[in-house]
Amino acid sequence: GTAHFISVAELRVLNNGTASTGSGQGVPRDYVLLQNYPNPFNPTTKIQFDLPVGSDVTIAVYNVLGQEIATLVKGHLEAGLHVVDFSGENLTNGVYFYSLKAGDYSDMKKMLLLK
Repeated sequence: GTAHFISVAELRVLNNGTASTGSGQGVPRDYVLLQNYPNPFNPTTKIQFDLPVGSDVTIAVYNVLGQEIATLVKGHLEAGLHVVDFSGENLTNGVYFYSLKAGDYSDMKKMLLLK
């Protein structure tokens, strides 16, 4: 697909599009927020999530103080597997959190930036 570069504070979203499952499994059965990969990361990582139905989605990144430092996705996405690339190129080493909110579902995971 096409990479979109969006400047948000000190962060860059490298690709806020979607990716197909490619496995022939079709639409996921449940909402799932997967662990980012690679983790620890330097400076980019992938955040993958599954949507069983089309949903209004927000993916946000937070620092250890709980302050939102970036919104990676905000809008309606179709059912399926989705991948967002995240760059912490201009951030300091440390722990960050990312969250998925979709419909009544929400989850948060921890990621580690090591330069």
